[in-house]
Amino acid sequence: MFVIDQVILLAAILILIGIVASKISARVGLPVLVLFLMIGMLAGEGGIGGIIFDSPGAAHALGTLALAIILFDGGLQTPFPSIKVVWKPSALLATLGVLVTALITGLAAAFVFDLPLLEGMLIGAIVGSTDAAAVFSLLRNAGIHIKPRIKSTLEVESASNDPMAIFLTVGLLEVLLNDMPLGAGLFMMFVQQMGIGAIIGLGVGWIAIRVINHIHLTASGLYPVLVAATGLLSFGLSAYLGGSGFLAIFLAGVVIGNSQFVFQRSTFLFHDGLAWLSQITMFVVLGLLIEPAALLDVWLEGLVIAFVLVFVARPIAVIPILALFGFKRNEIALVSWVGLRGSVPIILAIFPLIFGLPSAPLIFNVVFFVVLISATAQGSTLPIVARKLGLAEPPPALPAATLEITALGDIDAEIVEYTLAADSRAAGKRLSKMALPDSAVVAMISRNNAAITPRGSTVLEAGDHLFVVLHSDTREFVDRVFSQVSEFEEEFPNAELRVRGSTAAEDVQRSYGISLGMANDRTTLDQLFHRELEHEPIVGSSLTLNDVTLYVRYMIGKRIATVGVVPNPPLQEEV
Repeated sequence: MFVIDQVILLAAILILIGIVASKISARVGLPVLVLFLMIGMLAGEGGIGGIIFDSPGAAHALGTLALAIILFDGGLQTPFPSIKVVWKPSALLATLGVLVTALITGLAAAFVFDLPLLEGMLIGAIVGSTDAAAVFSLLRNAGIHIKPRIKSTLEVESASNDPMAIFLTVGLLEVLLNDMPLGAGLFMMFVQQMGIGAIIGLGVGWIAIRVINHIHLTASGLYPVLVAATGLLSFGLSAYLGGSGFLAIFLAGVVIGNSQFVFQRSTFLFHDGLAWLSQITMFVVLGLLIEPAALLDVWLEGLVIAFVLVFVARPIAVIPILALFGFKRNEIALVSWVGLRGSVPIILAIFPLIFGLPSAPLIFNVVFFVVLISATAQGSTLPIVARKLGLAEPPPALPAATLEITALGDIDAEIVEYTLAADSRAAGKRLSKMALPDSAVVAMISRNNAAITPRGSTVLEAGDHLFVVLHSDTREFVDRVFSQVSEFEEEFPNAELRVRGSTAAEDVQRSYGISLGMANDRTTLDQLFHRELEHEPIVGSSLTLNDVTLYVRYMIGKRIATVGVVPNPPLQEEV
């Protein structure tokens, strides 16, 4: 049996065990990353598996690739509205918050281990960032539901604070080993890392969308691969130019994920599976790297560092930032608690080993122990803490799912499945009262495992599955009608909605959450124009109401067939 055959067999076994572990993680109350790490430790040289793995370089390379893929998937699943709401506090938490956490934890580490100040600061920098893989996994896959604002803050912070931690770690190693100037040198490195990473990420994402939508590949399965390749391109290009590859790949994912492109649904499913594979592989390999017995030598000091990190450094870093942006006390408390450490600190702890720092083994063991304590204590107690603070929510309705048409590259249309939540604007209303865009059609309704033919008189109920055929440019309007209404809902889309002239004005304002100044009035848009205008309406006639301006777009004789709805101030009309 060749060595590669053995490697494939062992890898398959470990991955299968990891998949089973992800299934039972919720039952045992432990985050999946802890189980994956434990699987790696048990399979390693010091465990029952006896697998010999002592290659920090290989672990670093594999961990970096896996983390890049996880961050890319996180970016794909992060909607712009979430970032729009929380980007300011998240940005401060990802920069200033990491710096404050690193300073406080570093001082504690230098004192506890009697290390030089800079080496203590190095430990603080390594454990300074929350882990995207851990946070994404906990908030998206563990059945935990918290307020949208808190969830978005934690996700955006965890995805964007890795570059800061990497910058501090690499910068301090350069200072310790290569005598780089502490002040100006670190500042220039920071500007370079963040600036190049942001430019490359946004630029590659923008170009990728245009390439994906205009290239015609013979095999549909190549489109998810193409998207993955563009993400890795942003990482590699940014790193080559001296920027942060992690920031670049996350931003590229955000740009791509918030754009319409061909085979979008299958692409998202592909990358979700790829991210899970990356998580399992990364944490298991990192678990293989540690010697369980070595953790016993630092357990007491590790507990002290973990205590300072969780109960002192993290709250001091979080409280003033979130208070500045009007977060409530219970919200601040939850964000302070969800400071999970995971793969990033362990990967960064490999850097001193690669650089040949004398205290590197001690740093690696301490960081690994702190990660285990943080992930176990904070991750397992999050549901309890969220409930005690009154921030837990019932499970939301299933998100809208796009069922792709094979010829989507040639047909600008999608079939979207909506699951009506109890607070959806459509729940309890007749289908005829839904002011859908002129081009949108409800093709089928599924209720209690039975198919219902859509009719105007059909009353929609919470839990119904609606299959809607629509054009891509009307998706955001249909989402407002059938999706769950949230507290932090974005404003009315800055685009033109076209509805039938026979639609009641009251239905328009109720369906989209806008005000036309109509209450209990079944006046149609056609009648409204004829009533409010001093002259006979013609194509191009406009009528300004509370939140929007109505335009006559198409007429049949004197009857208005199609009306355009745009937000105020009105959009500039195309010539």
